Amino acid sequence: MEHSIFMVIIAAMTPVVELRGAIPLGLALGIPPAEVFLLSLIGNILPIPFILLGIRCLLNEIKKIPRLHNWIDRKGKKGAGLLNEKIRRWGWLGLMIFVAIPLPGTGAWTGALAASFLSLKFWPSFLAIVGGVLIAGLLVTGASLGVISFF
Repeated sequence: MEHSIFMVIIAAMTPVVELRGAIPLGLALGIPPAEVFLLSLIGNILPIPFILLGIRCLLNEIKKIPRLHNWIDRKGKKGAGLLNEKIRRWGWLGLMIFVAIPLPGTGAWTGALAASFLSLKFWPSFLAIVGGVLIAGLLVTGASLGVISFF
């Protein structure tokens, strides 16, 4: 059972998979739903501060190579463009809603990367992402248990 717990946490920490894949995995491994939810939440949140702070530090170091920095900055801002529009319109609620949508490409990793590229403040971004992860976790757990149906 212990290795199953670590599998869920590691899956939730993984980009793309995140808790959207970790919750069904944990349930399939026979872990109780409340425990799966909590483990997935923790696993999905753990990398966020490192992404928010690490990408900023990395971008600051890359500034020493102007051509590379400009290219990465353009790509990052282009990728964050839609989210940028939503954040300007909805504020931190827009970031939270973006992270909460349980679809591929809208999770905590993408939200943290976008917040970093848009130079958003750490704590509001972190709290909005945590809120989004919590909502996504509730939606995915409900859908996995058959309590919520999207179609």
